[in-house]
Amino acid sequence: MKIADIYKSKKNVLSFEIFPPKKDEELDNIEPTLEILSDLHPDYISVTFGAGGHANNSKTIALAGKIREKYGIEPVVHLTGLYYDEKEIDEFAKEIKAAGIENILALRGDINPNVPKKDVFPHASDLITYLKDKYDFCIAGACYPEIHPESENRIEEMKNLRKKVDAGADLLLSQLFFNNDTFYDFVETSRIAGIDVPITPGIMPALKASQINRMVNTCGATLPENFQKIIARFGDNPDAMFDAGLSYALSQIIDLLAHDVDGIHLYTMNNPIVAKRICEGVKNIVNV
Repeated sequence: MKIADIYKSKKNVLSFEIFPPKKDEELDNIEPTLEILSDLHPDYISVTFGAGGHANNSKTIALAGKIREKYGIEPVVHLTGLYYDEKEIDEFAKEIKAAGIENILALRGDINPNVPKKDVFPHASDLITYLKDKYDFCIAGACYPEIHPESENRIEEMKNLRKKVDAGADLLLSQLFFNNDTFYDFVETSRIAGIDVPITPGIMPALKASQINRMVNTCGATLPENFQKIIARFGDNPDAMFDAGLSYALSQIIDLLAHDVDGIHLYTMNNPIVAKRICEGVKNIVNV
């Protein structure tokens, strides 16, 4: 099933992101997370993709197929373009199609200085255009509520985002953020810019002070004052920071659902404890 149709038929679409293990023999180790996630009956689960070559990314497709076959949940396969050419993208697309998967999150891909780039798909919009011209996948795109780190300003960001939608993106999944007002403002600006596809906020629980600093440096996410106080108070106590970060993420999700956002996309980091706590915290809210 194409996930764009899910957004048309219900509100508060719930989805999760996981990543495939690096080693083949560890594929079964993700079962505890999948079992917990499936208990909340998510509408789909996305599986990340990298720049590590065909063998590594075939694990993404294999895991996505397992999600579909064993758990009956729609999978979304991440597909990056920066490090691949048309032939390689065609090979991945054929594998995805053969696995019965209908949904792709089309991305440029993070810059990795250790992997040589190719000039075929320099932007996500180029990859989306190529996929839409050749295949019948439902395509999701990424968006950045606080502006992509490489964008000069909000105007440029909206122009680039509009290119993704005009190229055929059926919906947008957001990068993480810690201030819900930032997301609400972003959605309003997107609608003014003529972007009318569903926009789903992405939430990642920040559970370690070191992890938070890495998030900020990588994604450019801003830490609101109230969250800075949480880090200052509990950052040196791992157990306290875990509980505080989880509670903060839950408060974000509850507020987003109260504002009738298109859905919630939770970055699980393959942590079954986090997944279980989040699921328990929203199980009576998400379907209201």
